[in-house]
Amino acid sequence: MNKISTKLAMYFLLAVLIMESLLMVYLYNSMIDSRIQDEFQAILSRGNSHRDVLEDSFTKGTLSHIALMESKTDTEVVITDENKNVIASSKDVSGGMINLISDHSSEISRGGLLIESNWKEMNYLATVTKYNTGAEEGFVYMFKYTKPLRSLIEKLNYHFLLAGILSLAIIAVIYFLLSRILTSPLIKMKEATEDLSNGRFQVKLPDLGKDELGELSNSIQKLANDLESIQNDRLEFLASVSHELRTPLTYIQGYTTVALREDLSEEKRREYLKIIQDESVRIVHLIENLFELAKIDQNNFTIMKQEIELCPLIQDLAAKVAPAFDRKNITLQTTCPKKLHAFFADPIRLEQVILNLLDNALKYSEENTVVRIDVSSEEGGKVKITVSDQGVGIPESELQNIFKRLYRVEKSRSRGNGGSGLGLSIVKELVEAHGGTVTIESVETKGTTVQILL
Repeated sequence: MNKISTKLAMYFLLAVLIMESLLMVYLYNSMIDSRIQDEFQAILSRGNSHRDVLEDSFTKGTLSHIALMESKTDTEVVITDENKNVIASSKDVSGGMINLISDHSSEISRGGLLIESNWKEMNYLATVTKYNTGAEEGFVYMFKYTKPLRSLIEKLNYHFLLAGILSLAIIAVIYFLLSRILTSPLIKMKEATEDLSNGRFQVKLPDLGKDELGELSNSIQKLANDLESIQNDRLEFLASVSHELRTPLTYIQGYTTVALREDLSEEKRREYLKIIQDESVRIVHLIENLFELAKIDQNNFTIMKQEIELCPLIQDLAAKVAPAFDRKNITLQTTCPKKLHAFFADPIRLEQVILNLLDNALKYSEENTVVRIDVSSEEGGKVKITVSDQGVGIPESELQNIFKRLYRVEKSRSRGNGGSGLGLSIVKELVEAHGGTVTIESVETKGTTVQILL
């Protein structure tokens, strides 16, 4: 199975392998070249040293002393005259040495000359230095066996190989551990997303800090919480819709059965038919509101903004609802500045918003109270519309849920006052569709104030 941890480990291992190989090759070649150059320089320096001694004192004793001294080392010295005839040597001169002696050029600088450098295949490294005493001329040859050098390099190769294998093994273990550590949160996130896709939204992801993994974990956790909230809202919404529809339908079914009785008086029949009509209107109103929200969700409705006179619109709405407020003995007051600047909005949608707010204010206000509509100009060309009442108010703990669909503060309130719980949801959606905001403030037994900023 191609797990990301395995892939990461392989990629890292491959990258380190390439890098380490390049470094090893560079280090190896540098060490070998440095070692070979040191060997060349060492035998060349010894040859120059012998040359200086011969030029100071060219005697048989000096020649013997030089030959004896080199016989105790891992190098050999051969001294010839100017015709390349051997006059002294530390050991027997081999045929290979003779070939090197006879093949080189006679033009040699004071610093000497390297005449054999192939340490991989030849038996010797060789240098030559020319001496000149005035009376005598010739050459000093230095030979160093390459077998010890090859043996040293073979050991060096072994150690480099061993170090490379060990370092790769250690790096492989480290990277596999690191990849596990890094991918463990990703695996948990993968499992969490699988749970989400299967409808299990109660997932818990660890806090991974503020890096990219932490941000991803927090995003998935927020998504899970949002999906769980949406699922709960959906179930509650469906249950509320079912309840809202079932109750009036039960009334309609029951009173229809009673109204069809033969022995029922005409007065009672009319009373029951009136109940059936009211419940039918209630169902139609609920379905219209649901249909309105569905259109808003699907963006199938349009906001037709146009320049409107806001104060006359408010006055017309107040006049339209005045009879309902009068029947409950509630005073409806409006305040709107005459010199209100030009205002652009959809008059039909704006009327729907204000009527919903006035309907709520009417339902939850007692007799002999006041409901106000106040309009004012704000900075930045904005307009504020405030609808306030002196009604029963809303508990502070309920305010955060007040704009949820089918949410009602009192779940068991009477059917006489009860609404569908969709009015404020529609208000919020329509105001935001205008690019505005809606806020609500309320105190129990004191009243509620809704502010719309457009």
